[in-house]
Amino acid sequence: MNMINILQSLPDTYRKFSLAMLVFLMVSGMSMAQEKKSSKKPLVVFVTGDHEYSSEATMPIIAAELEKNYGFRTKVLKAYPDFKSEENIPGLEALKDADIAVFYLRWRRLPADQLQLIEDFLKTGKPMVGFRTTTHSFNFPKGHPSERWNAFGEWAFNSPPGWGGVNRHTHYGHESSTDVTMIDSVSNDPILHDVGKSFHVRSWLYQVLPNYPSNGSKALMMGHSVNTNNKNAYDNPVAWTGTNKYGAKIFFTTMGHPEDFDQEPFQHLVINAMHWVAGKKIPKKWKGPMDIHVPYRK
Repeated sequence: MNMINILQSLPDTYRKFSLAMLVFLMVSGMSMAQEKKSSKKPLVVFVTGDHEYSSEATMPIIAAELEKNYGFRTKVLKAYPDFKSEENIPGLEALKDADIAVFYLRWRRLPADQLQLIEDFLKTGKPMVGFRTTTHSFNFPKGHPSERWNAFGEWAFNSPPGWGGVNRHTHYGHESSTDVTMIDSVSNDPILHDVGKSFHVRSWLYQVLPNYPSNGSKALMMGHSVNTNNKNAYDNPVAWTGTNKYGAKIFFTTMGHPEDFDQEPFQHLVINAMHWVAGKKIPKKWKGPMDIHVPYRK
């Protein structure tokens, strides 16, 4: 006897009750299935705050693309009240639920409670992505209780621990730009899928060698400074992967000038990297390019 026959054989009162329960269970099942489907989408939390590179404008475009076309959930955090604010990024509690954190910071001085939320995320060993000035995310004065955070780039992304210093982390001049070339020995790396062997970006090249990237990181692409007035300039890695001191899977790039995001190969590299850190398959079909036209501030 099927369900319809069973319902028809019941007294009217029981039949109505049973029908209501059946509808409730069906709706509940659909809701649970939808919730389960949503929970499979990794949550990416973007932490932005820089004086120069408009990360609060470029990162939301990347976030929207990840949501629209690639099955991610995202949340973008910004310095408050504006990008010039060095001491406040509201909403860092979102890192408690994040599956992946993306950092694009420059010379912040966040309060201890906000730093603690970042540190709590670091200790989870969850995947991370970083852009350009994140090598010098923090700039606490000597003797400050949070001075150790000036080395955040090294802890999180195997980059030089802050600007200048004994490692001479520097760049090759604002008037220069960078030719980017894939390293042949790692050409089969999934992050490089369909990115192209070479492209040009506006970013002036950062010097990270000879000591970085550290901790066994794998360099993916090299940069060659173009139109530099630095006679000592030499080629440096501009993108790498690795594992940081917390055991987290990382992708970092020293690129990230707003005009870099106009370049389709760079966009493709970033989307591939997001999939890689998430443990998702690199998309076979590129759904870009994105329309990203964001001004540089200086």
